[in-house]
Amino acid sequence: MRRTQILCMLGALLSSVMIAASQGTPSVTLPAGLREHFQNERFDTVTSIRGLPLGIRDRLETLFRGGGLDIANPGADFQGTASAGSSKLPTRRLVTAGCSPDFHCLIYYERAGANPTWRAALFHWTPDQTRLEVGGTAPGGLRTIDDVRRTILSGGIKDPAGLW
Repeated sequence: MRRTQILCMLGALLSSVMIAASQGTPSVTLPAGLREHFQNERFDTVTSIRGLPLGIRDRLETLFRGGGLDIANPGADFQGTASAGSSKLPTRRLVTAGCSPDFHCLIYYERAGANPTWRAALFHWTPDQTRLEVGGTAPGGLRTIDDVRRTILSGGIKDPAGLW
């Protein structure tokens, strides 16, 4: 009898784990007021990490949990590049970024690893404070700020499980 009970408990546990795994990661949503504003916001392209405001770079450094800003410029080698072969290269590479005249910056980058991931983040910054408005895991292959914006608005950004 005890063996049957243990097998039943293991079966119940396994089925609950499988159900939880089959439910996707929740989408990240913008608050209503920010969503309306974000839909029509104009973003000017930023072509390099140094082109981002200092507050954004500082906040990224905090998100990355490292001793520096571990991200390469668009098109540059990083650990995810097949030809890179150096662990001294950054683990992330900026794909596209843009900042608006009213202090929002939208950033999309690739993170190297056994299973590469892409992240998108919308920041609000001022000289006094920078905060992450929304961000998380994004689909790969986005090319422009408008692609990233559409993905956020459609619910295509998921909770940021794991490392930024």
